Amino acid sequence: MTKINTKHPAGTFCWAELCAKDWQAAKQFYTQLFDWGFDDQPIGEDMYYTMLKKQGDDIAAMYQLPESMSEMPTHWLLYIAVDNVDQSTELAKSLGATVLAGPHDVMTAGRMVMLQEPGGATFALWQAGEHIGAKRVQELNLPYWFELVSKDMQKSRDFYCQLFGWQFEVKPMEGMDYTLFTIDEQPIAGMLEMTNEWPDDIPPHWMPYFAVADCDQAVAKATQLNGAICVPATDIPDVGRFSVITDPQGAVFSILKSTIDELT
Repeated sequence: MTKINTKHPAGTFCWAELCAKDWQAAKQFYTQLFDWGFDDQPIGEDMYYTMLKKQGDDIAAMYQLPESMSEMPTHWLLYIAVDNVDQSTELAKSLGATVLAGPHDVMTAGRMVMLQEPGGATFALWQAGEHIGAKRVQELNLPYWFELVSKDMQKSRDFYCQLFGWQFEVKPMEGMDYTLFTIDEQPIAGMLEMTNEWPDDIPPHWMPYFAVADCDQAVAKATQLNGAICVPATDIPDVGRFSVITDPQGAVFSILKSTIDELT
């Protein structure tokens, strides 16, 4: 068990949020798949921000996309912690990012901005106030790993390394190069390149990996809950066993049974 009581270090992933076309249906799928609790917090007329919980601690969230955003597909949005959202936004803009929303305060919880990096992937920055982000890390059924799929690895790599001070290491993996991002030699995230084999309608994106105790059992459970399996359970040497899954509304995520860390 790894509980977090202070804000996440700058440059690390601190929060994952599902933006859903059907919030109630999404809540049923994910809470059953990962055995999460939840707390529906009203944020407006017939609008709720649902805190997803493990043993009472906030670990992720979801909300209903408003009608004004009805054309947007259901998707996971990942947040990276920063010390100063406004300064980081200006730096991101100077590095070629586009501001999609913000920066703005989220009441007393913190301050955020949503960005699209030069390679096309969308992510958010979070400056913690009363809400630090996920209160547990490195445990089962939590966001465990974060992976960028880019059409231009060098452009994306340069952007994130300059914005967050990340270092990188390129690792050959089964016929492709996998970029490992680190801070002080500690892995933060990974990146792979979209080849011509990827469908044209899939944009560059960040994808969360959720740690599971048994990849095959989790795949079977996701299938029973009407999820679709994009990549069946597959072994990655010296890493673990993973699968890529699409939830019933089309949001893509991955699960991983790690052989690196003993998680509970």
